[in-house]
Amino acid sequence: MDPNPTSATSTTNRRIAIAVDLSDESAYALRWAVQNYLRPGDSVILLHVRLTSVLYGADWGSTSISDADDGEPTEEIQQKREEDFDAFTASKAQELAQPLVDANIPFKIHVVKDHDMKERLCLEVERLGPNAVIMGSRGFGASRKNAKGRLGSVSDYCVHHCVCPVVVVRYPDDPAVSLSAPAKVTQSDFASGAVVESDAKKDA
Repeated sequence: MDPNPTSATSTTNRRIAIAVDLSDESAYALRWAVQNYLRPGDSVILLHVRLTSVLYGADWGSTSISDADDGEPTEEIQQKREEDFDAFTASKAQELAQPLVDANIPFKIHVVKDHDMKERLCLEVERLGPNAVIMGSRGFGASRKNAKGRLGSVSDYCVHHCVCPVVVVRYPDDPAVSLSAPAKVTQSDFASGAVVESDAKKDA
């Protein structure tokens, strides 16, 4: 089955949103999109919702802002923390976008702040009007202990509430697996559009 829900005969240049949470899972989904989904003439919006209630450490684990310090931070400290994290987010997003740069695919980075990632993603998708959204299945705060193949809460919400087709790329057991390997694809129709789940793993 063709993993691209948009007709191959369409001559319209597409705008594709790739939702990223700066995790390995979303980085893999972006690389998969470059190699398997995007075509000449497409442009990309890297969409990132920065949660206002968490900070991220070097291991990308989330930490409640209220737990980051023993005492109540001053307004100056809080402002400095926000500025530092904004710069860190921008730098990480640029790093994440390198496959798009290498492939000469035009893109822009769209970062918003909200306390509810899944609802804000859907709102931004509706506002930006992309032809499709691509996202990883296990990032966006989902527990790595989830059963294999189970969608995270954010990707599952987007599948059912986004106003355009959503492509969910499963993170493989072996991230080093060839991204160009034939993908196992299942497709279902929802009121909001088609969802394609790509396993991106070689058959055993």
